[in-house]
Amino acid sequence: MAEQKSFSSSLGAIMAAVGSAVGLGNIWRFPYICGKYGGGAFILVYLCFVFLLGSVLMMSELVIGRRTQHTPIKAFHHLAPKHKAWGLVGLMGLVTSFFILSQYLVLSGWTTNYIWDSLTGTLASLGTDAGRISDHFSTFSTSGLRPIVFLVVFSLLGLVIILGGVQKGIENVSKVLMPVLVVLVLVLCVRSLTLPGAIEGVKYLFKPDFSLLTGEGILAALGQALFSLSVGMGVMIVYGSYIPTDDRLFKTAMWITASDTLIAILAGVAIFPAVFSCGFDPAGGPGLVYCVLPNVFNTMGGAGVVFSSIFFVLLMVAALTSAISLLEALTATIQAHTGMKRTWGAVVFFALTTLFGVLFSLSIGPLSHVKIAGNTLFDFVDKLNSIYLPPLSALGTIIFFGWFMKEDDIKDELSNHGTVSIGYYQLFRFLARYVAPIALVVVLVSGILG
Repeated sequence: MAEQKSFSSSLGAIMAAVGSAVGLGNIWRFPYICGKYGGGAFILVYLCFVFLLGSVLMMSELVIGRRTQHTPIKAFHHLAPKHKAWGLVGLMGLVTSFFILSQYLVLSGWTTNYIWDSLTGTLASLGTDAGRISDHFSTFSTSGLRPIVFLVVFSLLGLVIILGGVQKGIENVSKVLMPVLVVLVLVLCVRSLTLPGAIEGVKYLFKPDFSLLTGEGILAALGQALFSLSVGMGVMIVYGSYIPTDDRLFKTAMWITASDTLIAILAGVAIFPAVFSCGFDPAGGPGLVYCVLPNVFNTMGGAGVVFSSIFFVLLMVAALTSAISLLEALTATIQAHTGMKRTWGAVVFFALTTLFGVLFSLSIGPLSHVKIAGNTLFDFVDKLNSIYLPPLSALGTIIFFGWFMKEDDIKDELSNHGTVSIGYYQLFRFLARYVAPIALVVVLVSGILG
């Protein structure tokens, strides 16, 4: 019997989509920029952006996907059969998915390695010498073989889940992994909040400081809101095509948005009280995750091994749920356009993204001399993924949705064929046609000029 290409329930759809939205950025980037740009003041601005704009972009993709029951390229062709050029928007989303997944595998490989280093006591053996911990990360990440081994291990794990299918693979795994993620982050929150001096970390996150909420901070909140929900990658169009026809898309989008935001905030509560309690200065990006936090855990004595392992498992779970959504978007597309069996489609993109991931990983070490526009391969694709591809893809999607998709089709899909009230529609329509496109242009231009 062929695998049913739909989620079995609204809960399954929400779990899978939340898993796609929650990723590495929720665990370290959101807490850091939150504290950097005013704590509670930043959170207030972020919440406005994520619910008024991020959720609008997500709903537009979910509507397109469920209305057409197609993958991104075919979805645009179905809705605009006389204007085939719109299919390029769907293609751009898939290209974005490909490059983001390829780069994601590098970071996920690092995380998988750090689970091993935590469990074997390697991180604990470094003590609280910041220099040794930093050197450990530098030596590991720039070496040739070890990062690739863990990259491939992580990639294979994602492939196995995708091969299980939509319900038995993605949905069932998401139903397990998302509760596990929540439990892990709550355990870390409890431990972090019970440390001496933890209140300073809480203040760092939540105390409103409007003097730090600069124009740059507002743009950071806007950018984080727009792209923390996996929009602009074709993923939500694919997942939208799997959502049951009786599911309320507005309710689903709100659950996904709220869950994604809550986990990001909880991650901050888990991380920064511990960082401040141990007397470390917060740092962003890999410096926080792979250099500062191991030092924090090592100050906890024997318990540090346990909590270090929990943290990196948490990070890997977040990475895995995002990675499988990206791989699913690519797999479903090649299956739809070539008739290739799902198994072979998944293997093809597993091989291609893993190959590119290996090249990006090597560009940090042995291939660091290879440059594109003065950047290593890893830095070049990082710029593509953070500045150009997602906002361009999302902009094309929302312009099509707001100005070219038939309004009757949108209303029919949101109202479940007239059976559900959509009193929010006029506000949603205004945000989709005017506010969201302008916001995306602002993010795109600021990213290019910045």
